[in-house]
Amino acid sequence: MISRTTIDNVFETARVEEVIGDFVQLKKSGSNFKGLSPFTDERSPSFMVSPVKQIWKDFSSGKGGNVVSFLMEHEHFTYPEAIKFLAKKYGIEIEETEQTPEDKIQANERESLYLVSEFAKEYFHNTLLKTEEGKAIGLSYFKERGFTDETIKTFKLGYSPDSWDAFTSHAIKKGYKLEFLEKTGLSIVKEEKQFDRFKGRVMFPILSMSGRTLGFGGRILTSDKKAAKYLNSPESDIYHKSKVLYGIFNAKQSIAKEDNCYLVEGYTDVIQFYQTGIHNVVSSSGTALTSEQIRLINRLTKNITVLFDGDAAGLRASLRGIDLILEQGMNVKICTFPQGEDPDSFSRKNSFEDVTLYLEENAKDFITFKASLLANEAKNDPIKISETIHDMVNSIAKIPDVIKREVYIKECSRIMDISEQVLFNTLAQIFQKDKKEAAKKTKVQQESFEVIPTEKKIQKIDVQLQLEQKIIELLLLYGNVEEDFEDLILDVDEKGEISLKPEIHKARVFEKIYLDLQDDEIEFTNPEFKNLYFEVVNRFNQDPEAKAETFINDLKPEMATAVTHILMEEERYTLSNWERKEIYVKEKDKTIAQMVSETILNLRRHLVSQKINELSEEMKEGKIAEVDSGLQEIVDYISLKKVLSNKLNRVL
Repeated sequence: MISRTTIDNVFETARVEEVIGDFVQLKKSGSNFKGLSPFTDERSPSFMVSPVKQIWKDFSSGKGGNVVSFLMEHEHFTYPEAIKFLAKKYGIEIEETEQTPEDKIQANERESLYLVSEFAKEYFHNTLLKTEEGKAIGLSYFKERGFTDETIKTFKLGYSPDSWDAFTSHAIKKGYKLEFLEKTGLSIVKEEKQFDRFKGRVMFPILSMSGRTLGFGGRILTSDKKAAKYLNSPESDIYHKSKVLYGIFNAKQSIAKEDNCYLVEGYTDVIQFYQTGIHNVVSSSGTALTSEQIRLINRLTKNITVLFDGDAAGLRASLRGIDLILEQGMNVKICTFPQGEDPDSFSRKNSFEDVTLYLEENAKDFITFKASLLANEAKNDPIKISETIHDMVNSIAKIPDVIKREVYIKECSRIMDISEQVLFNTLAQIFQKDKKEAAKKTKVQQESFEVIPTEKKIQKIDVQLQLEQKIIELLLLYGNVEEDFEDLILDVDEKGEISLKPEIHKARVFEKIYLDLQDDEIEFTNPEFKNLYFEVVNRFNQDPEAKAETFINDLKPEMATAVTHILMEEERYTLSNWERKEIYVKEKDKTIAQMVSETILNLRRHLVSQKINELSEEMKEGKIAEVDSGLQEIVDYISLKKVLSNKLNRVL
């Protein structure tokens, strides 16, 4: 059995548009890609791929899902075969284990770490905004940096009290286990004592691409020279700093839309840029750039612009990260700020228009930037010039695209005033050396695949199933949206007449649906929808701002297809270009409250009809002892059905 770690790594690394692009010719369409269906014979494209959501949908055949489901549909792979194919493509080591009871406990432990981290994020944020110490120290610091209330809320910035165990004690009182507080690194345990790791620091939550809280960065505000200025969460089962980019959750949609990612060094660089209006920005959080971090960006765009501050001291070391970017076939530009400025200070002093103009005018292609930097260091020293040229050719050798390599060789030849032939010969020597080293490391692995039996698909489609599916659709598309809902209160007058009295209240869609189904004691009849319903509601309860696409990878293929169809509904309309034909589709998000209320009313009406039929059958078969009582119950249900039908503008 393939380990969960390997599967998670595959989903984090694989890019749906890149994998599908090997099988289908895709063209850019806004922030998405479209192409001809690989499953049907068609002339107009109906196949859509969303890099941001990391899902695909074929509207001609109805198929859809994530990167793994595409390989299962197109290449007829089993689930493990698809995982292994992707692991091989992206150079991921496969771990195969037999799941033991201990493995199951470990999976539960990971979820506990996520819950503790989420609790900590809310605690630090509330401490910043609602306590005297938090406002006086933490909030004052952020305000001095120029952060607005909206920015502080967006990035969930926080403050950890300057007390040895304020957070730890509070978390334990709330029922969180010390074991998980220690494993996340939020608490330090020494013998019988517990301490807060981030005591007296302003807090920067670090989120995954799907929005889960992985860890924290904390900045000290005192001038204590013994304490580190910035402190990050230690490595844990959920936080690996080499695989995380600060700001990726807030930036991902803008990166895909702008088709470019700005890469900066620190937390405040990201936040100031975002506040200025430049949202496609992330940070490696002070660590050296890694291949895993680059792959996160590569899922969203092929273009990276690396921003350095005016201090050139660390530029040479930072150039190693540029080679990693080139190695993954990405396009990279570099932009430096004036002496003494960094992205944080520069964006604070300038408007959105000025910052964007500066970036456009000063971002240089990597080869031009590297050549000027290294040439300045080499000056007229022949040995250093030779080393500089070798350094540049080594970078060009990292580029997988042959045409790009040749273009850069020509540019390098022009800049350094050396013949192209010499550079091509040097490039060939590098490739020959790499080939020999790779041959030594190559190991042939025998791959064995675990066959997973295909589960039977649900055949019967009835009214209740359709209504349950509609509820799931509303939750996935609009679960976190807040609306004004009309609650219908059942009222019986002195004559026994039944009516519904409306009351208006504000609630999120998931709260409205959950409470209404709870009040009526309505249970889903379809087991898949039932499980999905509780999964979605549980996610929203933990994080009201959760996105549906964050948990699609955990679903079975048939359910993932249904969910994908719902999530790609908006993209389906873009295929038809209705606006060009002067046909304007009604926007669903304008009638969310109405759709939710009507769906719940329809479900109630359907269940009342079922009850009437059941009671009528029991009367016929003589199963009801008191006939008058049974008839009265049927009459009452018919009255209720009439009220619900009137509300829905229906006739019986």
